[in-house]
Amino acid sequence: MSDLEDFLAHTLQRHALATTGVRNGDARLLIEMLSTRDPVTLFPAAQPPKRGWAEVSQAFQRVASLYSNSTPVTFDLVAAGVSGDLAYVVGYERGSASVGGGPVEPVDLRVTQVYRRENDEWKLVHRHGDPGHGGNPAVDHLRAEMRNRPGDAVPT
Repeated sequence: MSDLEDFLAHTLQRHALATTGVRNGDARLLIEMLSTRDPVTLFPAAQPPKRGWAEVSQAFQRVASLYSNSTPVTFDLVAAGVSGDLAYVVGYERGSASVGGGPVEPVDLRVTQVYRRENDEWKLVHRHGDPGHGGNPAVDHLRAEMRNRPGDAVPT
């Protein structure tokens, strides 16, 4: 099995389970995938950018607190690569969830993630997610919910 095949076999399934967890209110699995070594960064769909393990893990917990009733999230891979101890995936997260207790609705994001091999395990070091061209009503609801809760400012 090539490095890329090995990376994808282990990482995409973990990613889908972790993201499904977030969309069911539990960020634990995604935080476990996160590197504790800097640099660690996040460009989220509904929060300002974050830097460092503490900020990124808190952002994951904050967004998870607004989600519930998720369908299993799938990841449609567009591109991926491995070079030494760095790897990336680009694709689409697809699934449905309730945001802020509202109706279950599609939450589809364009996602780019970068991983670093640490102690023979791929750890997430950067995530960028956004709804893409045309937006997504669920992401709009998420942004509105985050503006209404204590915490940092949310871009409009």
